[in-house]
Amino acid sequence: MDIPKDRFYTKTHEWALPEGDTVLVGITDYAQDALGDVVYVELPEVGRTVEKGEAVAVVESVKTASDIYAPVAGEIVEVNLALEKTPELVNQDPYGEGWIFRLKPRDMGDLDELLDAGGYQEVLESEA
Repeated sequence: MDIPKDRFYTKTHEWALPEGDTVLVGITDYAQDALGDVVYVELPEVGRTVEKGEAVAVVESVKTASDIYAPVAGEIVEVNLALEKTPELVNQDPYGEGWIFRLKPRDMGDLDELLDAGGYQEVLESEA
């Protein structure tokens, strides 16, 4: 299972990659694998203010639909429009082209409350 060390993780299997004053958000390799073939992604509205842990997007697969939660509080500033036509990018490249949204955190320090790669690995091992 691929767990890049350059980003933060949630126990609900989202990743957060700081880029300047924004954070790119997607789901982990583990999450996309558990979902199976992704067929639709419901993207959040740009400009929407969200709280940490709030459901902001939905990923639908052939098996199920799963809420995607905001890893930190902030404002949605961009969404990955490529997912509207090619939702399978979430499966093919969950840490790259399959990102879901970008947000501007209320406080970048909130990222410190998330898990690092080692902490996320421990979460996966405890679920196994």
